[in-house]
Amino acid sequence: MNIGLYQSAASLSALERWQDAVAQNITSSGVTGYRKRTVEFSALTGGEWNVASAGDGETTVSAQFPKATNSVNFQGGDTAPTQRDLDFAIQGEGFFEVEAPDGTKSYTRSGEFKIGADRIITNGAGAQVMSDSGSPITLLATGGKVNVNADGTITQGSANLGKIAIVKFDSMSDLKPVAGGLFIPINGATPTAVDKPQLLQGYLEASNVTPMREMVDMVLISRSYEANQKIIKTADEQMQKTLDALG
Repeated sequence: MNIGLYQSAASLSALERWQDAVAQNITSSGVTGYRKRTVEFSALTGGEWNVASAGDGETTVSAQFPKATNSVNFQGGDTAPTQRDLDFAIQGEGFFEVEAPDGTKSYTRSGEFKIGADRIITNGAGAQVMSDSGSPITLLATGGKVNVNADGTITQGSANLGKIAIVKFDSMSDLKPVAGGLFIPINGATPTAVDKPQLLQGYLEASNVTPMREMVDMVLISRSYEANQKIIKTADEQMQKTLDALG
């Protein structure tokens, strides 16, 4: 069994996962509140084999195969002013809670909201922005300037319309990324309210992706991929020569 051949094949698989993550980061670098996808590498033991050592003896060596695990970098992105009343940026921990038409709740750092049907505040995909009472937030039919305090309390004129829910999770590993910069909880995780939320009105939080860094990683991936392909080709040629010699 040619262990090096299988190790290189496993490396190609791990590099493909890294490439997919980097490509997604580059594509989504302009998405408000997007969180960078990362890949962590580790070694997976795949058995043992005997190799010749100094003298006439043999040494048992463990076969190590690379393994790639996807994760998300939740570090905050930069904030930029927009001057729009319905643009919000969370400072520090927390997520906005939104509810899709089918009742599914998801969580996001993107505070780029708009006025939807029946004057309900929604995100760009039409999901309703939830208040801390678990209900959507509806603006007054009479219109008027919308103001939001740092704690999320939203007013229109002299009317208090509720408080935007800013929630957190005990473990970020309980959040699964989905399309549109959204996250859904897994493992039965439930959110809790952030004690002292800090919300900025008229600002948006950019993604935490550095495109130049991602481009550098893409070059590294390409070179590593080529190196492993050469190893596989060389091993294949050596096996063919051995077979030819044995007749």
